[in-house]
Amino acid sequence: MFIRFVIDDLDPDSGRRQGLFQAGDALLESGRLSTEDAERLRTLYAWFKANLSVPDRFALSARPHAKAQALSWFRDSATEHIRRMRGYHQLLQAHGVVVAMLRTKRPGYIVYEDEHQVVAYPFADTPC
Repeated sequence: MFIRFVIDDLDPDSGRRQGLFQAGDALLESGRLSTEDAERLRTLYAWFKANLSVPDRFALSARPHAKAQALSWFRDSATEHIRRMRGYHQLLQAHGVVVAMLRTKRPGYIVYEDEHQVVAYPFADTPC
């Protein structure tokens, strides 16, 4: 099983719902967070930067400048990552950002994978 956290705003590259890191960046830039909530969000994000690899591919094509349409999903075995993403989720929701948690057994055509995540170009029936 694979898990993805999303908001309703669409990503301009993929045309799919944005993930929580994009939502967190937008909330930080909005200036609506208290100092302590901004620090909490930055701390959560720093944990992910230190403990989650940045995928080297988000497109079906390996060509430079190929359109990035693949989506990141956590493996259900990445329990600590999912737990911390739920904290990210709670902080965003406390500030009016609606978050959904998607689950699927079929994330799509996988273009990148590691121990904690896959990046996949979604199939027609993949929830996005």
